[in-house]
Amino acid sequence: MSLLSTGQMKRKWEERLKNVDELASRYKRKPLCPVYRPQLSKIWQPCSVWKLFHRQAQAFNYAKTCKEDVHVFALEMNTEDGQRYYLVTTYTEFWFYYNKEQKTNLMHCYEVIPEKAVCKLYFDLEFYKPVNPEADGKKMIAKLIELVSKKLEELYGVKCSIEDVLNLDSSTDEKFSHHLIFLLYKTAFKDNIHVGNFVKTVLQPALVLTENKADALILEEGADSVASQSSKATVEIDGTVVNLGAVKEASGKWQSNMHKTLENGKLQQKENLDLSFLVVNDKEGGKQLIIDLGVYTKNRNFRLYKSSKAGKHVTLKIAEDNKFVPKPQKNISVEEQYFLSSLVCNIRFSEIERALTCDSPEGKEKMPKQTDRRVASSTSGRICTFNG
Repeated sequence: MSLLSTGQMKRKWEERLKNVDELASRYKRKPLCPVYRPQLSKIWQPCSVWKLFHRQAQAFNYAKTCKEDVHVFALEMNTEDGQRYYLVTTYTEFWFYYNKEQKTNLMHCYEVIPEKAVCKLYFDLEFYKPVNPEADGKKMIAKLIELVSKKLEELYGVKCSIEDVLNLDSSTDEKFSHHLIFLLYKTAFKDNIHVGNFVKTVLQPALVLTENKADALILEEGADSVASQSSKATVEIDGTVVNLGAVKEASGKWQSNMHKTLENGKLQQKENLDLSFLVVNDKEGGKQLIIDLGVYTKNRNFRLYKSSKAGKHVTLKIAEDNKFVPKPQKNISVEEQYFLSSLVCNIRFSEIERALTCDSPEGKEKMPKQTDRRVASSTSGRICTFNG
């Protein structure tokens, strides 16, 4: 070997040693994590957090220990007992796997709305089509959005239109089913209990209509009268046999009684007439609201966009009459924007200027004086406010 070749090898070796020393010095200044934590595919995406629990409380306790902005999701299994697991992860990582074509374990997912968490105004609407053949769901939704928008401005000074409402649809031939999520500008509710109070406040006149219907049936129909309808046409809905004749006749009598009651001045005529579109027939021949008032409880599980219920195949998708279009965002696809918009608790505190509150319609509080920061409703001692 020539002296020239030996000298070249020595220089190369010295360069390699120098590189090793530089790397060693760099890792001393910025050491590697002791535990390997995989990253998502993009550099701006968060560190991976993906942990399952059998109990919801365990999931929330774990989420409190995480540095990342994690959330709790419920995963419904295709089992007879409807077992659910609870997943803790970030919105970004959840969508990364949820949006895959093969997502067998993520087909029946729910957002868990934490107790006392700031959230959006949302509605769960449903009614059975066979017993409401003349009901027009699209018109009902448009009128409901108009009503709620009017009340938001009246009680809080918050402006809203149909373009601010994400409308999701999972209807079938038998059942009308929609979710509405209101995306108010720089505004949200203190928590979903306050959302429920606001919804009940707005719907109080319609609730009175359903109560009058029940009273009318007890007084005028009686058990024998309902039983005499057994010869009329029936239909089976979700395993329940519904007497269409009884529903039709009971509905007619309710309408008659409602007008009589209005004439007697026992109800607020104008407002009740305006809200009668929210009242539909139920499967037992009674009356109900199209709004499910049971979705405003603590730690509520609310079905996700693109998910179906266990044992079902109909997913929540963008409704034909949806007018909401998300604003383009860097590095986020349109589909992901719809997903993020649909999440009731996906709220950045830096973007919220007002947290709305509303006391229970059954509350007995004294009415405060109206100020620039507080708007009071004069019905049933309700108080609706917002906090800056």
